[in-house]
Amino acid sequence: MQQTRVAVVGSANMDLVGTAPALPRPGETLLGSDFVMLPGGKGANQAIAAVRAGASCVFLGAIGSDAFGVTLKARITAAGVDTGQLRVVYGASGVALVMVGAGGENAILVTPGANGAFVGLTEGELHAVREADVLVAQLEVPVETVTEAAVAARAAGTRVILNAAPARQVPADLLAAVDLLVVNETEAQALTGRGRDEPAALLDLVPRAVLTLGAQGAWYVDRDGRSVHVPPVKVDAVDSTAAGDAFTAALAVAWGEGRELVDAVHWAAAAGAACVRRLGASVALPRRLEIDELYSPPA
Repeated sequence: MQQTRVAVVGSANMDLVGTAPALPRPGETLLGSDFVMLPGGKGANQAIAAVRAGASCVFLGAIGSDAFGVTLKARITAAGVDTGQLRVVYGASGVALVMVGAGGENAILVTPGANGAFVGLTEGELHAVREADVLVAQLEVPVETVTEAAVAARAAGTRVILNAAPARQVPADLLAAVDLLVVNETEAQALTGRGRDEPAALLDLVPRAVLTLGAQGAWYVDRDGRSVHVPPVKVDAVDSTAAGDAFTAALAVAWGEGRELVDAVHWAAAAGAACVRRLGASVALPRRLEIDELYSPPA
């Protein structure tokens, strides 16, 4: 089996993660229990997750010139991701303030920092996109950068997966270059005005889509008429912070390896389930063996 080549265009943040018995309400101060500082951001998470799932991966994004940026690049590189194209811009790196409750629920505030300066792809960055089997992108960096990468990928025959997160409207020229859209309920609502009961509404925008529903599994739909519910993989959840990133990356890896897409979604569901069993974002991303242990093929 040929190793999938994945290019990820997205954000890199330093995650400051605190745990508590419950999430604080507005105006409330709670005493927490644990604190960790970890590399994160949807782009960096998905790049690391792709490598752990068995792909080779180049990460395209931006970090700041601060101490967080130094640590981010070192840790992303140590995870096996190609950071040769990772930009360093003057100023602060992106930071995510993550609060995690006892049941694994979370609340996250992200300050973009250097991620907001990631505009105008270089020829080296475009070459990395064109050489990949699959491009994975999210919306934590400027949408014009994501669009530029997706259009270049489409022209080169590289498959394009867009994880349209955080929830926002997506320009038509970006959607036109997307082969597979991955969204949760909130993101689907932002795009279509409809939610979990109408995943087929996403097909007005793209030819294939996955609607993730957390503990209720996921739906895969496409314009060939398929609408398939993929059941959840039952595990004891500790922290759901990076589960969606593990899911999206595993989906890209499986699709790039030639798996049929419904099967790829099943494998991705196992990756998401494996991820929620540990605290943190990048440190919780599962390796291929862990995914395989939880994976059940389509019936």
